[in-house]
Amino acid sequence: MAPAKINHFLHIIGQREDGYHELQTIFQFLDYSDELSFNILENGEINHRNPLPGVKPEDDLTVRAAKLLQQHCNCSLGVEIQITKRLPIGGGLGGGSSDAATTLVALNQLWQLDLELSSLASLGVQLGADVPIFIHGFSAWAEGVGEELSAVQLDEPWFIVLIPAVSVSTAEVFSSPHLKRNCPPISINDFFTGQGDNICEPIVRNLYPKVDEAIKWLEQFSKARMTGTGACVFASVTSEQDAKDILSKKPKQIDGFIARGKNISPLYS
Repeated sequence: MAPAKINHFLHIIGQREDGYHELQTIFQFLDYSDELSFNILENGEINHRNPLPGVKPEDDLTVRAAKLLQQHCNCSLGVEIQITKRLPIGGGLGGGSSDAATTLVALNQLWQLDLELSSLASLGVQLGADVPIFIHGFSAWAEGVGEELSAVQLDEPWFIVLIPAVSVSTAEVFSSPHLKRNCPPISINDFFTGQGDNICEPIVRNLYPKVDEAIKWLEQFSKARMTGTGACVFASVTSEQDAKDILSKKPKQIDGFIARGKNISPLYS
């Protein structure tokens, strides 16, 4: 499986010369996932059985992950990949990165390559800054471009996650002239005392009114926040029944689900 993640906050504290943003954030997993299956091929080919609409098979992150690992290890085996997609594209839940990480972890075992997780993470960051967190598989304080990780222990409440009917462009958000790129650095202790916001949220709420609508609706029940660069928004509650009750009242035009927060990725647990 390839689980979702949420960002409990997201700050940009600077921008590097290569254009990448220096971040501070906290990742936590959800027990809500894409499901992947792998059929090992002896001929070395890498195929995707059910490519996503509008995505060329060779551009899919799972295919790119498999080819990267194959080339890195000079592996003669191939694979046929199939995905049951549940995590929305452009939703801020890390679906593509999680799919890529699961592919690397699974094929490392199925191809009997025996790489350490640190080596897989070094490969994964070439595919996306969020890939290493899914490979390491623990809730983490993240810095750098998202690859410098320190494990944190978080509560594991139930979450209501709403999926507005939009796909947010990360590139559009990060290129906005209104995006705050000089947040003062905070510490982990600062976060646990209540500091930290998602500085992408006001940009996205302005560009995508459906995200704003979802946050306003969910705020009736609990503090709501956007994850990553959007579009999904979430709020925590104390029980599964509370989460079910709130979700049952959601507007029909907004999709959603409930999930439990997890400090260890469901990929490993």
